[in-house]
Amino acid sequence: MYDVAIVGAGPGGLTAAVYAARKQLGVVMITMDIGGQTNLSADVENYMGFHYISGNELAEKFHEQVAQFPITTKLGTLVRNLERAGDHFDLVTTDDETLQTRTVIISTGKTTRKLGVPGEAELRGRGVSYCSTCDGPFFKGQDVLVVGAGNSGVSAAIDLSRVPRAVTVAEELDHAKADEILLEQARAAGNVSWLFGHRVLEIHGTTGVESVALEAAGTRERRELPVTGVFVEIGLVPTTEWLHGFVQLDQWGQIIVDCRAQTSEPGVFAAGDVTDGPYKQIIVAAGDGAKAALAAYDYLLSQGLVRPVRSW
Repeated sequence: MYDVAIVGAGPGGLTAAVYAARKQLGVVMITMDIGGQTNLSADVENYMGFHYISGNELAEKFHEQVAQFPITTKLGTLVRNLERAGDHFDLVTTDDETLQTRTVIISTGKTTRKLGVPGEAELRGRGVSYCSTCDGPFFKGQDVLVVGAGNSGVSAAIDLSRVPRAVTVAEELDHAKADEILLEQARAAGNVSWLFGHRVLEIHGTTGVESVALEAAGTRERRELPVTGVFVEIGLVPTTEWLHGFVQLDQWGQIIVDCRAQTSEPGVFAAGDVTDGPYKQIIVAAGDGAKAALAAYDYLLSQGLVRPVRSW
């Protein structure tokens, strides 16, 4: 029986693990990988304590700090079912292991939104990518398309501009949604062009991506853009489908929490991008994780399940 089970190991989950361990709670962390979306960030310039650090490096530093504590980690697996069993919770993993815990902190983050067009699924990993940081180096000297002109799309375009020959950004709206500081960097790159008011219809190719069919919003005119890579950056969706209505979600599938990270189910807390909290940032997720762990500790105290301890 664990005191707290943390589902997910992004900034929120990893920070929660440290705070829970400092309260001498028995902690198990269930996650497919370490670092979550932080690993997809090429440049992190707004995390306190670092003028600049890569996403991978920051995630590794988080992990190193967690590794100092006696935390059980179930790596490479997900939770497929969560239910209350009297005074505790049962979590069933995709490895068919059942874990028992007195409290739960959900920090599963978000996953990339798909285009849902012909050719996307068939060519995934063969030119269709959802991570410019991971796959950008494979497209050296080639022409690529970034779909989406929000912060993530323009950041991907900046990242890719250092590797491919030319980067085209396609956006359904007639303007970019990214912050001006990012747009300035993209314009300064010299090899980034824009296709506003265009949506992707199909992705073509046999063994790899060869071209993309796009349609102009106003005229419905169709054009074929020859590219070898398509980077999809049209937003994220919360990873909550496994909850099966166990906690209350908002209209976008985010977990509704109060100011203490408490969900609609007593003893179940949530942190980071998976919640309905505003400002999806690494530092915000980390703060959420600390708050969720402290709230879980207070809940255990109120139920008489642990003794008061000083942090160590």
